[in-house]
Amino acid sequence: MGWLFVILAAILETIGVIGLKKYSTTKNLMNAMILVSGFGGAFYFLYASFDYLQVSVAYAVWIGIGTTAAVIINMIFFGESKSIGRFVAVLVIVVGVSGLKYVS
Repeated sequence: MGWLFVILAAILETIGVIGLKKYSTTKNLMNAMILVSGFGGAFYFLYASFDYLQVSVAYAVWIGIGTTAAVIINMIFFGESKSIGRFVAVLVIVVGVSGLKYVS
């Protein structure tokens, strides 16, 4: 159950990042609600995962998934750089988070 909560938290964090990007360009109520509900839901599910997982592992996995998703979404939908260096950095994040999950 804890891993499900971490994954839900990461999905909601990604929604919050999309809301943050959209709100930074167009300040309206809808974008503000996407921002607040995404991050609010993310924190709720992350906190719920602490009942099942070590805080350090749950937090690191949440950050890793969220960061990776945010980078990929921003490259695909918002025109951010698609350089080899960014792909390598994301790969390092994924390997590190996978290693943490494996040893926990």
